Amino acid sequence: MLTQEENERLTQVGPGTPMGELMRRYWHPVAAAAELDDRPTKAVRLLGEDLVLYKDKSGTLGLIERFCPHRRVDLSYGIPEERGLRCMYHGWMMDETGQCVEQPFEETVRPDGRFKEKVKIAGYPVEELGGLLFAYLGPSPAPLTPRWDLFVTEHAWRDIGFTMLPCNWLQCQENSADPVHAEWLHGVYGWWLAQRSGEEVPPWRKAMMRPHKRIGFTEFAHGVFKRRVVEGTSEDDDIWKVGHPWVFPNILRSTTGTTSTEFQYRVPVDDEHTLHVVYTRYQFPPEAEVPPQERVPYYEIPLYRNGELNVEVPLPQDFMAWVTQGPVADRTRERLGESDVGVIQLRRMLNEAMATVADGGDPMNVFRDPASNECLEMTQEKVYYTPDRNQARMIYHGHQRYNPAIGEIVGMFPG
Repeated sequence: MLTQEENERLTQVGPGTPMGELMRRYWHPVAAAAELDDRPTKAVRLLGEDLVLYKDKSGTLGLIERFCPHRRVDLSYGIPEERGLRCMYHGWMMDETGQCVEQPFEETVRPDGRFKEKVKIAGYPVEELGGLLFAYLGPSPAPLTPRWDLFVTEHAWRDIGFTMLPCNWLQCQENSADPVHAEWLHGVYGWWLAQRSGEEVPPWRKAMMRPHKRIGFTEFAHGVFKRRVVEGTSEDDDIWKVGHPWVFPNILRSTTGTTSTEFQYRVPVDDEHTLHVVYTRYQFPPEAEVPPQERVPYYEIPLYRNGELNVEVPLPQDFMAWVTQGPVADRTRERLGESDVGVIQLRRMLNEAMATVADGGDPMNVFRDPASNECLEMTQEKVYYTPDRNQARMIYHGHQRYNPAIGEIVGMFPG
């Protein structure tokens, strides 16, 4: 168990907190690029700060304080113009740095005045990569946006799923350091749900129920490989030899075989909310004809269905487990066992990284060398729970089913 002070240190992400300062060293996904094509402004809350994301008529992206410095109205209702975002209340306009560049009435009555030069609100960098918009709230100079292979490899299509969760980000990420939960939450519980509803239990679900015999965790350049031996496998299988990576500090890398690979980002909105972002790359075989993807679609993964927490597929089952721990899990009352070795390791790594930042250093996965950031790759195990890992139909067993465009993507796979 942790003390209350230790729990707060790991979970509080506002400005000036140790975890908040660590998280401000990273680029965080805040929206799909296509969202601003549908509506050019979006209210965003990130690391306890209220912001507005926008794209002006010149195509410039901005992320600035949400409330106008004049009379504090919500700029997510503002008007994007050629070189900034104009407040709809009195016409003041801010550029992407947060600098006020126009004050119509003030400039009329005092043409030589310099009032606008004294008015500035917070403004943060935004970059697009692979159809996602990333924001950086930390000190200058900003590091490079990590070019993970999922964002930049060719002969692929992509989609993005979003869910707002009413719980702290660490509850989500600790799940990624816990291999044994898959056997029970997605295997046994999933089987029980299927039996209750009269559904046929698919082979992959039964395979997930195989008991864990051994688990292990190996730190590598970008995070930790979690390893497992389950009933019917040995240390010669790649689920132990290769392992399954989570990426420091708040990403899980997952796969359904050669068909699709995904990143799950656990973006800290504030101490009690997390934006869960699933970024999926569908890698097509060499013989497939793959036209350019003009727009990366985005969709919502529902947290609730029929008035209750959604538990119909594995990822929402995870959501249920995280959310029911409460807004911030009370780790002063937990009782950790042998299956929690990875959770303990994650907490240790986070504490070490917070100390590194406090000493003025860069934590793991902060990149500044463009040459080493061209395409960041890592190895990964094959999925251990299904004999159908190469079948596009396996996509429908997961959260991708909520993407209205998934049929088009699946239809591009041969056979």
